[in-house]
Amino acid sequence: MNQRVLPVLAAATLLTAACADAGDSSSAALETQDQIASYGIGMNMGQGLAAAEGSLDMAAFMRGVEDAMAGNDPALDPGEIQTALNAFSQAVNERMMAEREVEAAANMEAGQAYLAENAAREGVQVTESGVQWEVLEEGSGDRPTAEDRVRIHYTGTLVDGTEFDASGDTPLELGVSQFVPGFSEALQLMPLGSRYRFVIPSDLAYGPGGSQGAIGPNATLVFEVELVEIL
Repeated sequence: MNQRVLPVLAAATLLTAACADAGDSSSAALETQDQIASYGIGMNMGQGLAAAEGSLDMAAFMRGVEDAMAGNDPALDPGEIQTALNAFSQAVNERMMAEREVEAAANMEAGQAYLAENAAREGVQVTESGVQWEVLEEGSGDRPTAEDRVRIHYTGTLVDGTEFDASGDTPLELGVSQFVPGFSEALQLMPLGSRYRFVIPSDLAYGPGGSQGAIGPNATLVFEVELVEIL
């Protein structure tokens, strides 16, 4: 069975069994540490169930949960069950892949449109690789090299304005070469004390794989960056 679906099925079993015992959970208390932790566990399991949405027959599912909890013999031959589980896993993963491909195509189209529009703005310059950069505030210090470590303040957004990351009150310290390629390249254009705006094409960011959280496949990224210190 595909490993990506195993956590989904395990989460579904635990979550549904717990809901059956608890009844209406909408008014459950969230006061003690155990209650809060239990809520967090339930949230994690619920997120895992999203991949199987629309595929689970809840009546059959609950019958399996109840038989397992009661210690009953399986109602079907284990081999037949495993065959069905394998097919279920494949179907869920194929659907997820199809949805990912649709998202990747939409992100690519939106990113290309944004890059074309942004490149036409006054003050925007484009490197040979395709990174777009704009001076918001020019500094007068040295520029970092790929071998340097830097401290920066930054905010990262998608082309629709969704913020996916920010340094907050404390500057981020990292090696210049440890960022995605487009970010690393753009940093080396900045004199110390500068504040720039970068637009990084997806192939110089996280590409078709995307990253955790809001950064989907083929996402173009927008950053405002202040170079605070070269270490």
